[in-house]
Amino acid sequence: MEENHMIHKNGEVDTDKVDETLNRMDSERADEILGNFDEFKSYLSKRIQLGKSAGLNEEQLANTAQQIADYLADNVEPRNREEQLLRELWKVGNEEEQHKLAHMLVKLAQ
Repeated sequence: MEENHMIHKNGEVDTDKVDETLNRMDSERADEILGNFDEFKSYLSKRIQLGKSAGLNEEQLANTAQQIADYLADNVEPRNREEQLLRELWKVGNEEEQHKLAHMLVKLAQ
């Protein structure tokens, strides 16, 4: 059921469910994903493929990535240098720059 997911078929992200989604994840698995940048990219790649399978286009994927990155930048401490750099870039960028960075993150993870 769509109401159980944080990303809807139209590409909108229910940011209220980001916390819920992260909390459902085993803490050991979250540490594994967030502690290693290659694992983080692999995880993103799998989620991008799921989004594509659900019919999301590149712009919807970037919008989703932007909303999630915004949440992560505000609520999750970086666990490696790469994530720290991404967070700092995110925080200094304006909305247009963040959107471009979201597009680049999608490309990086594909």
